[in-house]
Amino acid sequence: MPTKILSVDDEMDLELLLTQYFRRKIRKGEYEFHFAHNGVEALTMMLQHKDFDIILSDINMPEMDGLTLLTKINEMQNPALKCIMVSAYGDMGNIRQAMNNGAFDFATKPIDLDDLSVTIEKAIEQINYIKQSQQEHSQLESLKTDLAVAGEIQQAILPRVFPPFPEIEDILDVAASMTPAKDVGGDFYDFFRIDEERIGFVMADVSGKGVPAAIFMAVSRTLIRAIGMQGIKAEETMMRANELLCKESVNCMFVTVFYAIYNTKTGEVEYCNAGHNSPYLIHANGQVEALPMSTNCMIGAIEGLTFNPGSLKMEKGDMLVMYTDGVNEAVNNDFEEYGDQRLLNTLSQLQGKACQETIDGLLDSVKTFTDGAPQSDDITLLSFKRK
Repeated sequence: MPTKILSVDDEMDLELLLTQYFRRKIRKGEYEFHFAHNGVEALTMMLQHKDFDIILSDINMPEMDGLTLLTKINEMQNPALKCIMVSAYGDMGNIRQAMNNGAFDFATKPIDLDDLSVTIEKAIEQINYIKQSQQEHSQLESLKTDLAVAGEIQQAILPRVFPPFPEIEDILDVAASMTPAKDVGGDFYDFFRIDEERIGFVMADVSGKGVPAAIFMAVSRTLIRAIGMQGIKAEETMMRANELLCKESVNCMFVTVFYAIYNTKTGEVEYCNAGHNSPYLIHANGQVEALPMSTNCMIGAIEGLTFNPGSLKMEKGDMLVMYTDGVNEAVNNDFEEYGDQRLLNTLSQLQGKACQETIDGLLDSVKTFTDGAPQSDDITLLSFKRK
């Protein structure tokens, strides 16, 4: 697109002078000149054609002088529109006022067209830079909007209705929370009925951050849920999910998973920990213990793996608390980590609470500890309690 220049001057011979001097650029389509003879006429043209790039305006004109025109142009708040003011040699008072009022540059009469050409080229560089910045800003705003919508979608695909199983609310308490560090996160939790007696619980953390992690999170969550609802063993669920995710993984992405199958009748839990943080079991008597550390690899990275299972028995009043490393690795302003011991102590203090109270208490403890420091990782929690 040509650079559109509006020359505003009551001297008619300037039009011929400019079109003659810049004829080559005009022919090549680089410049496009328009002419007005006073400020009022110029404003009218600018309202009709809002794509002018440069205003070359005389200061001393009838009906509306150049300084008044400059003020009107400033009110348009278009940083990509540059004004070059022209005045008689020695009229430094008006020139200084024009520069103070936001003019890009100035020229003096009689106009040195070689010097004016350099000034116009300099203005074009600034205009192109501003337009590029505006375009990038628009793209960023659009991306920001898309990310916000993606974050809402991501939250929507996670179970958010509590209690999730009202028909067994008297024997099972469940609560969960996911707070992404960015607009979208890579953590997820899930729970679903397998049959009349068994419920699957999932806590997972995808490698990386942002949009790639969020997409891989959605794929992982869908696969694990679909496989788990077939009712197969926890370790077999992880093995099948690993094979499928290895085929979908890009840039060596993987996901750590703790998958538990809880029997609502017996309190028995069979689980498989695929490289995830060890959950904590809060006993009804107040004792808190971490489950054995995982000996399994994460899923989605290496094909052909087998996974070792684990099991436990939950008595009435026992609660299992699952979490991602955004909890224990949360840092304060001194770059000190929240840590496993502080997590253990906090859970001990929350013994006897309902699942939602336990999660809220743990989140409050982490928030107090970090004391306003930026959240460096997603914080996700899932707990269930045998009542």
